[in-house]
Amino acid sequence: MQHRQERVADAIKQVVARIVVEELRDPAIGFVSVTRCRLTRDLKIATVYFSVLGDKAQRQLSLAHLERAVGFVRRRVAQALNLRRTPELRFALDELHEHEQRVGDLLGEVMPEPEDPTAEPDEA
Repeated sequence: MQHRQERVADAIKQVVARIVVEELRDPAIGFVSVTRCRLTRDLKIATVYFSVLGDKAQRQLSLAHLERAVGFVRRRVAQALNLRRTPELRFALDELHEHEQRVGDLLGEVMPEPEDPTAEPDEA
């Protein structure tokens, strides 16, 4: 990603996170954390990734309610950032943490636990 893309993506992430926490009054959204933002090269589409505490049904409900509020969020981003063209916003569930957790679990199954050097030896 180019430097300008990174700067704009980071600014959008911060503004969207603030809007979701402070301005969206929909309790169905749940406890949402904006994790990252990706922009297309032409800066026309911004995908905002988020995570939600809860089960799969809660995540899908949060996604649906965020998608309903996308027009409001985009207007607020436009006001806050004063860009020539405000990118189209898309929300997506961030599956990265769950993927990392799954890989960690799989590695834990395959690799033995390291022995604790401070533990006392077992007496038999």
